[in-house]
Amino acid sequence: MSSSATDVVRLLTVRGETLAVAESLTGGLVAAEITSVPGASRAFRGSVTAYATALKHELLGVDAGLLAARGAVDAQVAAQMAAGVRRALGADWGIATTGVAGPDEQDGQPVGTVFVAVEGPSGQDAGSASGGKVEALRLNGSRAEIRRESVRSVLAVLLRELAGEQTGNERAQDTEQNGGF
Repeated sequence: MSSSATDVVRLLTVRGETLAVAESLTGGLVAAEITSVPGASRAFRGSVTAYATALKHELLGVDAGLLAARGAVDAQVAAQMAAGVRRALGADWGIATTGVAGPDEQDGQPVGTVFVAVEGPSGQDAGSASGGKVEALRLNGSRAEIRRESVRSVLAVLLRELAGEQTGNERAQDTEQNGGF
C-alpha cells in the first residue's frame, strides 16, 4: 500500500467523491493499489482493464478512428479512457494508463512510452483543450518497473489535480466570505 493511494482515498472520502480506473499496461495494478487501502470502498467505484485495443472502444468509448490512426499508446486515447471509465462507472473522477511495458514496441512506440490521464468533475471532456490532465512519460527499466512507475505516476497526477481543485474551491469560499473579489 502506497502513501499516494492512502492520500487519494482519504481526499476522495473527505470530499464525498468517487473514483473509477481504466487500465491497459498496468493490468489492474492501479485498482489493486487503491483497494489495498482500508476504507477504499467509500471512494472507489471500480475499474476496467481494457488490455485489448478493441475493448478501449467497446467498453470505454474511445474513438475507433483515433485507435485506428494512432494506436492505443497515445495521449488522446488515455484522455478518452479516463473520461470513458468515469462515465461508464458513474464516478466523479476517472484515471487511466496506457503504454508500452515491453519487451517489444507497440504501435510504433518504444518500450517505456506511457500516457496517464485524469478526468475530474469539471464537466469537461478530457479530449478538450481545457478538460482533464494527461501526462506523457518516458520510463526506463524492466517491464515490472515500468508498470510500477506508471501506477505511481497516475496516482501522483490525480493527487495534484485533487489538491488543485481543493485550493480553487477554498479560494472561491474565501472570496464569498470576504464579499470581495
